[in-house]
Formats: sequence, structure tokens, C-alpha cells
Amino acid sequence: MILSLLAQNPLLFVVWVIAIIFALTVHEFFHALAAYFLGDKTAQRAGRLTLNPLSHIDPVGFLMLMIAGIGWAKPVPFNPYNLKYSKWGPALVALAGPASNLASFFILGAVAKLLLIYGFAASNLLIVLLIFTIYINAILLFFNVLPIPPLDGSKILYAILSHPKYNNLKLRLELQGTYVLLGLLILNWVTNGLILSPIFIGTYYLFKTMGLETVLAGIFSFF
Repeated sequence: MILSLLAQNPLLFVVWVIAIIFALTVHEFFHALAAYFLGDKTAQRAGRLTLNPLSHIDPVGFLMLMIAGIGWAKPVPFNPYNLKYSKWGPALVALAGPASNLASFFILGAVAKLLLIYGFAASNLLIVLLIFTIYINAILLFFNVLPIPPLDGSKILYAILSHPKYNNLKLRLELQGTYVLLGLLILNWVTNGLILSPIFIGTYYLFKTMGLETVLAGIFSFF
């Protein structure tokens, strides 16, 4: 996957790595920031309320991302009992990650658009870095809102299913969520990307809202 770029085009590999580290770091930082503002200092005490990538990148998860294209960062710890809102607090902490990806997408997309307007070529390394970064942010946004534990979308689902009658269902989801997610990824591989295609379709349309879809297609033609 991404690791294969190291031999084919080392410079593009470095750009990909920077884009991934940026997106993952911002995502996890905003989880910690949301928890802090909602009254829980667990993440702060654990050294996670920082934009230092070393505090957020999981070595194994990052290596898996390089090799298999699927990986993870260190989960941000928080104590739901410290949050201001017992029902929606965990969901708000979870939503902060995808929300940061959406904000990063539009902010960096606007920067890329301005640079293109002012004469930067689409092949310029800075433009490539920006496009890769907003692409990774879009993928993280759509993937993480899937309502499958341990993804962020599961916390939103749990808030909706707050009635005690759903406790057993939530417990089963929590225990089996990782296997469900793994099965989904395997099924996606077997179907040649069909299962998760809505994520990439959504990403394309996000790029289209910024008028950057042709730039994205041009950059990915490098591969």
C-alpha cells in the first residue's frame, strides 16, 4: 500500500506520511480538547492535550497503516462520569474528532484553492501536500462516523440508545465491534472496495464542493 511508494517515489511517500500524521494528530487532539472543555482532565493528565504527534501516534497502528492501508492512533482516554452532560458528553467528545477533520478539510482546501488561483501548479509539492492532507481528513471523517465500536460513530449511537433496555445490545456491540469492523474490512477487500465505496464517493463530493476534484484526480494519476 502506502509503503510501496517508498521505493517508487520516496518524496510522495514522505508527503503521504506528513499528511497522515497531521490528520491523525489533529483528530486525537480535538477529542482531548472536547473532553477538557466538557469538564474531564483525564486526557490532559495523560499528556494528550497537545499537538505533538508523538503523543498520539501508535507505532503498531501507524505501521499497519503503512503496510495495509488500515491503522489507528492512540485512543484518547476520558472519564464519562466527569463530563458535564452524562447522556451526550461522550458523543460530543467523539464528534470532536470527525468535526476537526471536516474543519481541516475546508480550511486547507481554501488554502489550496487560493494558491492555485495565485498561480501555483497542481504538481507543486505544497499543493500535493495540501491535497493529500485534506483527502486523509475526508477519509477519517467518513470512516470514523460509522456506528461501529471502537469508531467515533458508536458513541453517537450509544447516546441515541440511552434507554436501559438497550444496555445488552450496547454491551454486545462493544464486545464484538472490533470483529464486526474487521469483517467489514475483509468484505470490502473481497468486493474490491464496494462496501466502503460510499466513503470515497462522499470524499469526491466534498472535493467537488471546493472545486478541487480535478486536482485530486490529477495528483492521484501519479500512482
